[in-house]
Amino acid sequence: MNTATYTVTGMTCGHCVSSVKEEVGEVPGVAEVEVDLDSGLLTVRSESPVDGAAITAAVKEAGYQVA
Repeated sequence: MNTATYTVTGMTCGHCVSSVKEEVGEVPGVAEVEVDLDSGLLTVRSESPVDGAAITAAVKEAGYQVA
């Protein structure tokens, strides 16, 4: 299992967390997504490495930015 972490900026509430989890969870290959609102930490787990650009694009689609 591969794990990658990112810092997401702009999240202010539980709905923000849900939006990021939903968009990142749709990226092909992603098995598990965790988002911590307080730290902005996004943890992505997958069976094989997932393109960081795809994760960044998914976060942007949700309305936020990867720091």
